[in-house]
Amino acid sequence: MPSDSDLVTVPARARTSTTTRVAKVLGLLVLAGLVISFPSLAPDSFILSVGVVIASYAVLATSWNFVGGFTGYISLGHAAYSGLGGYGTALLITRADVNPWLAMVAAGVLVAAFAVPVGIASLRVRGASFVIVSIALVLILLLVFQSWGSFTGGSNGIRLPRPFGDDVLRPEQHERFFYLHAALLAVLLLCWWAIDRSRFGMGLKAIREDEDKAQSLGVPTFTYKLVVFVISAFFTALGGGMYALWFGFLDPIFQFSILVGSYMVLMSLLGGIRSLFGPLLGAVIVGYAMEFFKAQYGDTQAHLIAMGALLAIVVLFMPDGIIPALRGLVNRFRPQAASIREVSAAELAEQRRAAEDTGGSERGEKEEVRR
Repeated sequence: MPSDSDLVTVPARARTSTTTRVAKVLGLLVLAGLVISFPSLAPDSFILSVGVVIASYAVLATSWNFVGGFTGYISLGHAAYSGLGGYGTALLITRADVNPWLAMVAAGVLVAAFAVPVGIASLRVRGASFVIVSIALVLILLLVFQSWGSFTGGSNGIRLPRPFGDDVLRPEQHERFFYLHAALLAVLLLCWWAIDRSRFGMGLKAIREDEDKAQSLGVPTFTYKLVVFVISAFFTALGGGMYALWFGFLDPIFQFSILVGSYMVLMSLLGGIRSLFGPLLGAVIVGYAMEFFKAQYGDTQAHLIAMGALLAIVVLFMPDGIIPALRGLVNRFRPQAASIREVSAAELAEQRRAAEDTGGSERGEKEEVRR
C-alpha cells in the first residue's frame, strides 16, 4: 500500500466542489432559519410590516430577473404587470365575488395571456427601444385606470376586504403575509434555478451574450424570449396580487409607477442579475433603505436621492452586482483547483507499463505487416 510520501499531491477539483456544495447547503439552511424566525424576532408590528415590504420587493425583483438576468433585456415597465395583477385580483374580488386566493392566481393567468401580444410586439426591438416601449406601456395603463373611474375607481382607488377576515389583527396578518411572500419567493427561486440549469436556460444565456450569434447557431431566440417574458409577467402579477391582498388599497398612481419598475431593476443590479440570490440581496438593501428614509424624512424625496446615489455607486464600482463582486474577491484568495486527481506512484508506474506494453504490441504488428 503506498505511503503518504508516494502520493502526487495535486489539488482536486472534486474536493473543492464538495466544499462549495456543503457551504451552499449551509448557507441555504441559515437563510431559511432567518426567514422562519424573523416574525418572532421582530420587536414590533412596524418592523414586521417592513419585512413584508422587503419580501414583496424580493418577489418582484426576482420575477423581473427572469427577463433581465437571462436575456439581458432591461425592462423599466414591469410595474405594468404588478399593477395589473393587483387590480385584477381586486376587481375579481369586488366585482365577481371570487375567493381572494383564486382571484390572485386567475389575475396572474390573465396577465400572462395579456403579456403574449405585448411580448410579440415589444421583443422585436432591443436596447433603448425596448426600454422605451416598456415605459410607454406603464404610462398607457396609468391613464386607462385613472380615467375609467366607473370600473377601476379612478384616482379614488379601490379598497379590498381582508382575506383572513376582520377578526385577525394587523400584526398577525403581517406575519401570515410574510410567510406567504416567502413561500412565493421560494417557488420563484426554484423555478429560476431549474431554468438556469436547463437547455432552455442555456439558450436564454446565449441570447444574453450575443443574440445574433445564438440565432445563427439555431437557437429559436424569439420563442425563447417570449416564453421567459410571459413567465416573468405571470410571477410579477402574482407578486402584485399578493401585495394588494396585504395592503388592502390600490391607487393607480402608485401601482403603475415608473419608480416601481426602476426599483426592480435597481435591486437586481445591486445584488447581481446573473445570480440566483442577487435580487433577494438587492431587495433587502434597497427595501430597508427606502423604509428607513421614509420613516426618518417622511414624504420628502430623500429616499429617491439615496436610491440614485446607490445606483451610481453600483454602476461605478460593482457593475456586476454585490454577489459576483464578493465571489470574485473570494476566488482571488482561494487555492487554485486543478482537474487532476491525486494518484500514487504505483498507479503512475502501472499506467507507464501499460503504455509501454501497448506500444510494444503495436510495433510487433507493424513488423509482421512488413514481412
